[in-house]
Amino acid sequence: MDNFVVSARKYRPNTFDTVVGQEHITHTLRNAILNNHLAQAFLFCGPRGVGKTTTARILAKTINCENLTESATPCNTCPSCTSFNKNASYNVIELDAASNNSVDDIRTLIEQVRFAPPAGKKKIYIIDEVHMLTTAAFNAFLKTLEEPPAYAIFILATTEKHKIIPTILSRCQIFDFNRIQVGDIVQQLEQIADKENVQAEEEALHLIAQKADGGMRDALSLFDMIVTFSEDNHITYRNTIDNLHILDHDYYFKVVDAIQTMSIQDALLLFDEILKKGFDGHNFIIGLCEHFRNLLVCKDEATVALLEVAKEAQDRYLEQAKALPTTQILSLLNIGNQCDLNYKSSKNQRLHVELALIKMVHISSALSISQSDVLKKKLQ
Repeated sequence: MDNFVVSARKYRPNTFDTVVGQEHITHTLRNAILNNHLAQAFLFCGPRGVGKTTTARILAKTINCENLTESATPCNTCPSCTSFNKNASYNVIELDAASNNSVDDIRTLIEQVRFAPPAGKKKIYIIDEVHMLTTAAFNAFLKTLEEPPAYAIFILATTEKHKIIPTILSRCQIFDFNRIQVGDIVQQLEQIADKENVQAEEEALHLIAQKADGGMRDALSLFDMIVTFSEDNHITYRNTIDNLHILDHDYYFKVVDAIQTMSIQDALLLFDEILKKGFDGHNFIIGLCEHFRNLLVCKDEATVALLEVAKEAQDRYLEQAKALPTTQILSLLNIGNQCDLNYKSSKNQRLHVELALIKMVHISSALSISQSDVLKKKLQ
């Protein structure tokens, strides 16, 4: 049986062009290489799984490529590229600062920096999770980071920039990585699904992308899990929500329908059904607020682009938004937000959500009474 390779490793980017959602960084690094304006210390910071270490490796590989193209793409045929691809390059040293964070570890690193690369242009040190270094280790590193040998380049990567001392920050060229947009993650997942002969519904991929919270690595891990869960290599919306334990957005549409028809019993029965399925009341109210937010952005054509859902779901949101006045949606969102804020301090959390639902059901009548009172005052 062939060894299974997870998608996050199998489809890991190996050129600047294949890095997803970080064009502002890859463009700058590409220009720096082409114009020979490389700094001697870089700091890559941002959330987990957005491509910090991957970009550091691509940068290291590109710098030492002997036959670099005009677009700063490694040739993958020269000795430097082939040794890098085999994880056998003597010019690229990776250090995990989470487990090598003492002064002695940094002193060992400084000793290594004294030796020029046996072949190639530069010797590149990639230090991952650099925020884990002790203060003493940071201080021991300062002098080398400020005045390294001409052949040495340091690339530091961290998820917690605020933990790095200012004297280190001032010596680095800082690049802030963004969370990857839902649309970019979906596009990448579609390409991978096509390569793996996996049929995937667009709505299911949108759910995976939203659950990943801007991290491509998390999205690929979820993708692998759901492919394993499906027996016929077919990712559907239904098996995705079951596997990820996500509440079907159809429930939120039904709750809003109950609010429109002013049916307390329908709203409470729907909430009871949700609880029986094992979902938490707090997650329900957070999801309902998100639903109201989506309805609100559908009220204006200019903000519909903020709706990060599949086309089929977008049509449903647009249709439901037409039936609700903006003032009502804002009032519903306010009630939901207050319920969310006070949920954890409530002694009876189920009743707390049920009271919020009852208020939502009666909000339309309250608004109409308020509007009629205003009209009467104007007429007097």
